[in-house]
Amino acid sequence: MRTAKITRKTAETEVTVEIDLDGSGSYNNVTGVGFLDHMLDQLARHSLIDIRVRAEGDLHIDDHHTVEDTGIALGQALSAALADKRGIRRYGECHLPMDETLVRAALDLSGRPFLVWDVPMTAPRIGSFDTELVREFFQGFATHGGITLHVSRLAGVNSHHIAEATFKAVARALRMAVETDPRKADEIPSTKGSL
Repeated sequence: MRTAKITRKTAETEVTVEIDLDGSGSYNNVTGVGFLDHMLDQLARHSLIDIRVRAEGDLHIDDHHTVEDTGIALGQALSAALADKRGIRRYGECHLPMDETLVRAALDLSGRPFLVWDVPMTAPRIGSFDTELVREFFQGFATHGGITLHVSRLAGVNSHHIAEATFKAVARALRMAVETDPRKADEIPSTKGSL
């Protein structure tokens, strides 16, 4: 069973994440940040990873800690569910079009976290959501998930479309990377013998 449940508790937030890598893309996410919930739903639906998140944070200050810590906890859950990464495809990529927007995501479940982010937003806010927090989410996710993640906006003018295309592109790349490789289902996908 490639599942995990992680609880991250700090003075600023308490986040519990449950995932099933072999799910159907079901979701049930309640963070107190409406736009983040919508993005997590997209991440689950398009990766086919079942995701359930419950977060309580210091939203009276702003959304930053809740969004960042949700990314961190989700990355930790992904890493735990992958265990030794035996049999996975490891790499994934996607060019995701959404209306006028095109986002490219490429990732490696290498255990060597790195984020390359070239996703300029055209507005500082989507409703009440600070668009800078999209990067903060993926920084926490990549760092704690052990993911080398490259994300680029190739076209786009609407910040909602840009953010949503980013989550969907990462989701599709993640779906590809976590899938079992039928030709190497019992092997670690590295010449080093570990990831």
